[in-house]
Amino acid sequence: MNNFLSLQLRNGIMGRKKKYPRLNGLEIIDVAAEGKAIGKYEGMIVFVPQAVPGDVVDVQIIRKRKKYMEGVVINVKKYAEKRVEPFCEHFGVCGGCTWQQLPYPEQLRYKQKQVKDNLERIAKAEIPEMMPVIPSNHLVHYRNKLEYTFSENRWLTEDEVDSGLEITERKALGFHIPGRFDRVLDISHCHLQAEPSNRIRMAVKEYTLRNKYRFFDHTRQEGFLRTLTIRNTLKGEVMVILSFFEDNTGMIRNLMEFILKEFPRITSLFYVINPKGNDTFHDLDMQLYSGSDHIIEEIENLRFKIGPKSFFQTNTLQAIMLYRTARDFARLTGNETVYDLYTGTGTIALLLARYCKKVVGIEYVPEAIEDAKRNAVLNSIVNVNFSAGDIKIVLNDEFIAFHGKPDVMTIDPPRAGMHAGVVNRILKLLPGKIVYVSCNPATQARDIQLLSERYSLKKSQPVDMFPHTHHIENVVLMELRQ
Repeated sequence: MNNFLSLQLRNGIMGRKKKYPRLNGLEIIDVAAEGKAIGKYEGMIVFVPQAVPGDVVDVQIIRKRKKYMEGVVINVKKYAEKRVEPFCEHFGVCGGCTWQQLPYPEQLRYKQKQVKDNLERIAKAEIPEMMPVIPSNHLVHYRNKLEYTFSENRWLTEDEVDSGLEITERKALGFHIPGRFDRVLDISHCHLQAEPSNRIRMAVKEYTLRNKYRFFDHTRQEGFLRTLTIRNTLKGEVMVILSFFEDNTGMIRNLMEFILKEFPRITSLFYVINPKGNDTFHDLDMQLYSGSDHIIEEIENLRFKIGPKSFFQTNTLQAIMLYRTARDFARLTGNETVYDLYTGTGTIALLLARYCKKVVGIEYVPEAIEDAKRNAVLNSIVNVNFSAGDIKIVLNDEFIAFHGKPDVMTIDPPRAGMHAGVVNRILKLLPGKIVYVSCNPATQARDIQLLSERYSLKKSQPVDMFPHTHHIENVVLMELRQ
C-alpha cells in the first residue's frame, strides 16, 4: 500500500458508510489544473493524486460526484516511461513537492497547459503571444523561508504502524499532514531550503528533546514549543524565529544561547510568545534576542529589509525573473504615472520607480506599507508614494486628483484575485496598460474576463516559482482598446 493511500485511510476518508468501487486498470491520460492526474471511466473524469500520464493503475474511489470521481492508487500495473523516482524520503506524506515523480520538462509542459487552458476557458481570450514558461535553474534549495511545527503527537509512518511495536517517542518537528491541523510529520531532511536550514532544525530538535522541553499539543492546545521559522538570503544571511506558547524566561534563554553557540553566524534571532489558538504571529510583539532586526535581500542593486513579519517572494531568483517580466511588459519611457495595486512591501513599485515619473503603491496591510516606505528610504528612492487601505475604497476621486490618473497599472493580488469593486474602479480609471502578476491563473483569468470589456490581452509569460508542485505564476499584459 502506498504512502498516500495509507494517509487517506488513516484520515478516515475511506472509513465512511458508503462503499465506493475499485477501478482496475485505469489509464492515466492527463494532469488537471490543481495537479491531480486524470483518468476516464465510462465517460466520467477520475482525479487521482500522485499518478503520471501513461501509468495504468488500480484505483480505489473515495469520493463520487455527479460529474467526477476521486480516488487513490492502490496498485500500479504499468509505470509510465516518463516517470522518475522521487528524491525525497517524505514524498507522498508531507504534502509538499507532489510532482517529484514527473520529469521537470513535463512539469513545465503541464504548467504551460494550465495557464493556456485557464486563459482560453475562463477568460475566453485569444492569446496573441503565449511565451514558454521561464524555468527555475534551481530545482531544490529554492525557498528562502520555511516554517516547521513542533508536535507532542507526531504522525506515525506506515512502517511504524505495520510494525505493531509500541512507539514511545512521539514528538516531531516538521510539517502538518495535509488536512490535519493536529498531526505533524517529523522531517529528517527537507530539500527546499539551503543549509544551515536542516542543521538548525535538527540541532533545535535534539536539544529540546535532550532537555525535556514540552512540544505543543495541538488537540489540547497546551505545551511550550510551537514553531520554528527559518529565513535566508542569497548572500547567506539567516534569520531564526522561535514561537513559544508560554513565557518561560529561563528555558527560552537557554535554547537561544544554545542556537547562538551552535550557529554563531546567524544574522537575526527572534522569539515570540503566542498563546493564541493558531500559529500566526503577525499580530504579536516580536522579541529580538540577538543580532539585527532584519536581513537584507538584493534584487538588481536594490536592497530590501526583511523582518520577521515581512512578506517577500519565497523564491528570490525566480522573483527576479517575475519582476523583470513585469517591467518589460510595462515598457516604461520615463514619463508615466504607475499605480501598483497590492504592492505588498513595494518590491515591484521600487523596481519600476527608476524607469517612470512616479509610482503610487496601495496595499491593505499597514505593516507591509511600513516595510515598503522603509525600503524606499533604504534605496534613496523618492518618486514613490505608498498608501495603506482597502484598495476599492482608497481609489476614490480625491485620491486620483491628488496623485494623478495612472498611465500604467501593475497588479499582484493574493490567490483569490481582485475584488469586484477593484475591477470596477480600474474600468473607471482606464489606464493605458495593465500588467497583471498572478500566483493563480484561474482567478487571474476570471479578472481578465471582467476587464475584457475595455482591454485586450496581448501577452502571457508563465514563470515557474515552485518546482515539483503544480503551482505556477503568470504575467499578462493588457492594453486599453480605443
